[in-house]
Amino acid sequence: MSEPLPWLAPTPTEPVVGQIIVPGSKSLTNRALVLAAVAERPSVLTRALGSRDTSLMIAALTALGASVDRDGIEWTVRPVDPSRAAPVTIDCGLAGTVMRFVPALAALGSASVTFDGDDRARERPMDVTISSLRALGVEVDDAGADGQGRGTLPFTVHGTGGVEGGPISIDSSASSQFVSALLLAAPRFARGLDLTHTGPTLPSAPHIAMTVEQLRARGVTIETPVDGDPTRWRVQPGPVSPLDTEIEPDLSNAGVFVAAALVTAGEVRVRNWPASTDQAGDAWRRLAVAFGGTAELDGDDLVVTGPKKLSGVDLDLGDVGELAPVVAAVAALAETPSRLTGIAHLRGHETDRLAAIATEFRRLGGDVDELDDGLEIRPRPLHGDVFRTYHDHRMAHAAVVLALRVPDVFVENVVTTVKTYPNFAPVWERLVDA
Repeated sequence: MSEPLPWLAPTPTEPVVGQIIVPGSKSLTNRALVLAAVAERPSVLTRALGSRDTSLMIAALTALGASVDRDGIEWTVRPVDPSRAAPVTIDCGLAGTVMRFVPALAALGSASVTFDGDDRARERPMDVTISSLRALGVEVDDAGADGQGRGTLPFTVHGTGGVEGGPISIDSSASSQFVSALLLAAPRFARGLDLTHTGPTLPSAPHIAMTVEQLRARGVTIETPVDGDPTRWRVQPGPVSPLDTEIEPDLSNAGVFVAAALVTAGEVRVRNWPASTDQAGDAWRRLAVAFGGTAELDGDDLVVTGPKKLSGVDLDLGDVGELAPVVAAVAALAETPSRLTGIAHLRGHETDRLAAIATEFRRLGGDVDELDDGLEIRPRPLHGDVFRTYHDHRMAHAAVVLALRVPDVFVENVVTTVKTYPNFAPVWERLVDA
């Protein structure tokens, strides 16, 4: 099937002023789905995100024997049936949470489960998932045609009815999801888990904190730091309690709307912004201020106002790397240079985001240098052109932010935003053209 024609992103003639309700958090939805699938009894999720990534997660868990019944804004999740033993194949698409969270669950069952995905998914780093399962005694087959292990999709997990668990050390510097994946399954390991990260700086710490809190909310005993080590987690074996929960709005997806206020000197109200949250996207409150804007909670909402002159920034985004494409787009429209660091791990995301950002910004006339762990962005007049997205929803978000100030930006395959935000394009048009 051919891809749709590039979409002309709107360029407003006035500051963007309006309000937005953002769909549920993908990160929270998929963690809640996984934990509901290994819980003792059914759970109900309210306002969960319906998107490609969450649909892939539902299909994966269903293949393992769980069920998800959707009734409006309520989803009832019934746990996995561990007795299922028929071989199955799981399509991970391009969803990191599926390809990294679900293999450990598959190891708890008695079936052989094959994992595969989109072409780009076969390039994403998976060697830590495979090696950590093997270290826990799980048989994983990732041999290619030459008989050598690939360390990537596709691979097959041969479940034998349980995982022993115990102490394990991994290098999770390529993605925090490797840690979260083991923690989510750990209560079901016979000996629990004593997990240590041994590599360089661990990225995206808020996502691990989110995993820890979601486990604790379901009665799981998890200790961190362990013996003063913040990169060590100890999970006790035991039941996972069911939990009926309402999913927070996705604050990472809210970033593109925050950016609309910042780059047009406008004002955007994001409805139902949580006062306290583990989501990485909550960093937009301080990022807006760093660019010279304001971001204030007003009751249940966050109100962001853009400055008359947009300042460049010098930011370490190591904990919030998923925000980097939109942050970079705002920086490209600032009046002074910006430096974004701590994000080398973005090379292993849906695409090599550092290379993609540099390439596409330059296509529009931008002045961008790749660093070992980030980007340097200098102000320069931009012009319209086709902006490629590389099947990456965050690249599409970056493109529409640039288009707020740059006419004639055509976004290739804007539909890729369905990964985490269904109907993004019409929602964006309504806000920007209001």
